[in-house]
Amino acid sequence: MGDRILYTTLLIGCLVGVIILFFVISIIRYHRRYVRLQRERILAEITILENERRRMANDLHDSLGPLLSTVKLNMGSLETENAFEKEVLEKSARYIDEIISSMREISYNLLPSSLERKGLVEAVREFISHLNGKAPLHIQLHCWKDIVIPKEKEIHVFRMVQEIVHNTIKHAHARHLHIGISYESNRLLIMTKDDGYGFDAQKVRDSSGGLGLRSLESRIEILQGTMSVESKNQEGTRYYIEIPI
Repeated sequence: MGDRILYTTLLIGCLVGVIILFFVISIIRYHRRYVRLQRERILAEITILENERRRMANDLHDSLGPLLSTVKLNMGSLETENAFEKEVLEKSARYIDEIISSMREISYNLLPSSLERKGLVEAVREFISHLNGKAPLHIQLHCWKDIVIPKEKEIHVFRMVQEIVHNTIKHAHARHLHIGISYESNRLLIMTKDDGYGFDAQKVRDSSGGLGLRSLESRIEILQGTMSVESKNQEGTRYYIEIPI
């Protein structure tokens, strides 16, 4: 009788253990599937966004730019002796020059042509050079090796650097920003450090104003990388991003 009770107890225990194991495995599988679907959804959304940016940049560069240049050329061919009309034509030509300049800048922000022609490092260097003459922030790029990564990953890495720089300009009130890009053991490493005000990363992440940080995290998730943010009040902010290549 005692052996039967022991056998029954062990059998029930094994059944309960199998049921619990089944549920644990099911939960793990569901979580992995959920994470995979989330990653695929984010990738699809960002891919659509980048394709739309590329289309708009090409339209600005290939269609509107030449059209405005033609309008300016036609205006320059007009001849008049009237001083007022001459002034109007000259002002209009200057306005067109300003519009063309703004369009080029918008086109560059949508999709830097140097990224496809020269690669990631040169595109980042050109982006920094472009900002150093305008933004109240001195940016230095440190790159210790020639870096070649797959083309489909370059745009995401460039957007991450771009997002960090824009966040620093907009929120950190920093005077200096150092950006380091390196490649070690099949991993791309991005390190940044500024001397700005600093912030509470978790608080910013949870707030509606933390879109820039969430955008970074989305792209890092797509590339299956990791990011750590260190920031203290009045001690600046450091980003450390690691991406497998």
